[in-house]
Amino acid sequence: MFIKNLALKISHFLPDRLYLQLKYLQRMHKLLNLKDPQTFSEKLQWLKLYDRNPLYTTLVDKYAVKKWVGDKIGEQYIIPTLGVWNNFDEIDFDKLPDQLVLKTTHDSGGVVICRDKKRFDKQSARLKLTKSLKHDYFYHGREWPYKNVPHRIIAEKYLLDKATQELRDYKFFCFNGYVDNVMVCVDRAKGNTKFYFFNKDWELLRLNERGKTAPADFTLEKPASVEKMFELAGILSKNIPFSRVDLYSCNNQIYFGEMTFYPQSGFDRKLLPETDSYFGKLINLPR
Repeated sequence: MFIKNLALKISHFLPDRLYLQLKYLQRMHKLLNLKDPQTFSEKLQWLKLYDRNPLYTTLVDKYAVKKWVGDKIGEQYIIPTLGVWNNFDEIDFDKLPDQLVLKTTHDSGGVVICRDKKRFDKQSARLKLTKSLKHDYFYHGREWPYKNVPHRIIAEKYLLDKATQELRDYKFFCFNGYVDNVMVCVDRAKGNTKFYFFNKDWELLRLNERGKTAPADFTLEKPASVEKMFELAGILSKNIPFSRVDLYSCNNQIYFGEMTFYPQSGFDRKLLPETDSYFGKLINLPR
């Protein structure tokens, strides 16, 4: 662990391009082609280095993005914010509802769900969120939009879909306003999240290993609002070479989740080679 932490600190001093070349070799076991990138994973690294639209910093900020999204598609798609704080000890739980979601605004994974305040482990939540607040998400994958996002905690309304008894995540893969597919995430609450890709006609796309080996007649329940979700994702992703727009369908209401520019930081070894190539062809790099 000492050596790992030391290596991480030393890596902070490496230029972004060199760091990504080394990281790509380590994770993908091949050289990174930045002169003429072809695959999805290569083009995501190129976009980190050369597509530095300052708007992206707002769009990855889980608090600031809400106003931008509300202005684009309407406030009705925004999950209500219950509060925003600079640290955990500022939170007055007496003023919050019995169920809520706490998350940090500047990273991935800093989320705590409270389903019952009487049984809520505040100490565990404090440790997790405080650790997340100290985490500089930029350095691990050089995802530069996160570099200047304020480190804060927000509380949001707790959502649960009555029909599925979970909050299914619909992740739309968008290419400059063209929405090619949606990745549906199911069984997350059970700790065994499964991912399936569907097109706009709700046909299973065999873009990952689970989809590739699924039975011929496999499907998931199609949300009644899926056409509208495809439309909204297209609006939010316009003029952006690639973005993943995450939406929820909860009790017949659509909610915005977040926007991601570099899924798995572009180092997804579980992505099928043919999918890596297919997604890569859909990205037109700005020159």
